[in-house]
Amino acid sequence: MHLIPITTPLLKEGDDLISILISNTEFKEGDILAISSKAIATVEGAAIKLGNIKVTKEAEELSEHCGKTPVLRQAMLDETARLNGKVVGKCEHAVLTEVKPYGLEEGTIMAASAGLDQSNIPEGYTIGWPLDPLKSIKKLRKDLNEKTGTNVALLITDSCCRPRRIGVTAIALVVSGFDPLEDQRGKKDLFGRSMTMTQEARADQLATAANILMGNTDASVPAVIIRDHNIPLSDFEGWVPGLDPEDDLFHGII
Repeated sequence: MHLIPITTPLLKEGDDLISILISNTEFKEGDILAISSKAIATVEGAAIKLGNIKVTKEAEELSEHCGKTPVLRQAMLDETARLNGKVVGKCEHAVLTEVKPYGLEEGTIMAASAGLDQSNIPEGYTIGWPLDPLKSIKKLRKDLNEKTGTNVALLITDSCCRPRRIGVTAIALVVSGFDPLEDQRGKKDLFGRSMTMTQEARADQLATAANILMGNTDASVPAVIIRDHNIPLSDFEGWVPGLDPEDDLFHGII
């Protein structure tokens, strides 16, 4: 499998992201394109201006306990509400939220600060996911395939943390063009035993692989082509399914 980073100029609101990506690389039939959720949110104008936010007592308390300014914590609370979520945990440096965006049919998403942060965004703003990631990926894939004459699948990524592990990996929020999970239940292991619960988180694994090249600082690599992956393309288009809390291995622990 080949991972091909796409370096771009600094992105800004109103930029034609697909045209910029095409001008900086060449796509081939069957590629999978991983795109940073923050890059899409940036060009779509989804950045949140902090000066327009009214702070509540809850935000002040979260700021005192978890750091960051009260206005940033309020932006997180507002975004959590927009994503039909709630605060489920906190520590010295972060707030854990559980959200269920419109269109996510199975499970919920655990995310620090409802996906918001202030990295790679001008002073006075915060930014998270696109307002409607599914709508975004549909348009991006349509534009890409029409302009290149190829069939390229897409996934939108976001960096994330995992229970009891140091450092960030990444998840896929939405996918268009391939199945995000590979169900291995019923298949045999090396000794002939049937698998009973294993499903490969294929989209999340690709998101993490791409995130190695995207980075989280000043790399200016908002997208990565995944090539020679041997993953069949399909008609799947939607949020990556999750688990309901009662079905989660970590339920009751975090």
